[in-house]
Amino acid sequence: MINFISRNRQVFLYSVSLAVLLLLLKWLEWRFIIMDHAFEIYAGSIAVIFMGLGIWLALKLSKPKKETVYIEVEVEKEIYIKEPAEFVMDEKELEKLGLSKRELEVLQLMAEGLSNQEIAERLFVSLHTIKTHSSKVLEKMDVKRRTQAIEKAKRLKIIA
Repeated sequence: MINFISRNRQVFLYSVSLAVLLLLLKWLEWRFIIMDHAFEIYAGSIAVIFMGLGIWLALKLSKPKKETVYIEVEVEKEIYIKEPAEFVMDEKELEKLGLSKRELEVLQLMAEGLSNQEIAERLFVSLHTIKTHSSKVLEKMDVKRRTQAIEKAKRLKIIA
């Protein structure tokens, strides 16, 4: 190896000096690039730092704070079930809407899920009469569908 270096000493020195010169030129090039674009480099580094901080904070906040451990244990506990309070009709709302007793009865049967035919059979009237009552109920309650009428009547405490 020593013979190789001594024989090619000029070539070796020339290649080392070229490598040092190349490194020096590259270092100067980077320095000028950094000086010319210093603001962009600083802004980019700050953006990268805050992006990393944001990701870290999001991961930290999204983790559950406590670990839940489930242990199977047989436990008997008495549960008190409240009986639903007795329904009290809001007479004022009923008067505001202007529903007749028969229309209210039709509305209650609609809330039970009966069809017009079933309501007619239950009230011993014709199907046409029930359709008329249903349309009057929808008109007076200012709704378009039976489900809307039922929901509104329950909200206004007209039906249970």
